[in-house]
Amino acid sequence: MEFVIENWGFISKGLLMTLKLALVILLFTTLISVVLGTLATVKNRPLRWLIHAYVELFRSIPLIVNVFFIFFGAPLLGINLGPFAAVTLGLTLWGSANGIEIVRGGLLSVPRHQWKSAWALGLRPWHIYVHIVVPQSLKAILPAYTGLLTLLVQATSLGALVGVSEFLKVGQIIVERSTMMGGVNPAFTVYSVVLLVYFVICSGLTWLSRYLERRLGRNAPRLTQPQP
Repeated sequence: MEFVIENWGFISKGLLMTLKLALVILLFTTLISVVLGTLATVKNRPLRWLIHAYVELFRSIPLIVNVFFIFFGAPLLGINLGPFAAVTLGLTLWGSANGIEIVRGGLLSVPRHQWKSAWALGLRPWHIYVHIVVPQSLKAILPAYTGLLTLLVQATSLGALVGVSEFLKVGQIIVERSTMMGGVNPAFTVYSVVLLVYFVICSGLTWLSRYLERRLGRNAPRLTQPQP
């Protein structure tokens, strides 16, 4: 543990980079997932096909291949992306492709008669989504979407492969430097700290999700079909 304390300045920089990378990826992933996942439920068939093509393309590509393709392929198109931007884009494209399906499935899980009852009451489409559909669908969306977010947090470690000085990369540098210069291999200690930090972050997301599920499950609004 003394070794970790001695290198805490360097370790904290890597941790901050990981948190920054994770927050940016989760933010953009959520925005794209919510917007396109909602649009995937509308009656516009060409729009649904375009969204479906996007989903199938990026869901079928392994994360590491996606990151490498963007990092090495973007310069060939005249787009100069730094390591941080390339990892952010690669993980966001993959994450949002999965998130769109989670959101779409959650929205469509609301019974059809709930929609019809809302229409019968004269509610506008956006009222139906905001006040009827979304509150009910969140309970179905949250568990799967939280799982996706934890995967994306863990996947930030792929940034080490393209030069992002995130938490895992910093740990690797410390291990290599200590082994070569000091003759001491602190790999177990360093990677134990890395494991613990990722566990705390992902466990925190899971706890928050379960808390929100309990809150949403208490007073989820429902409309019933009018009785004749």
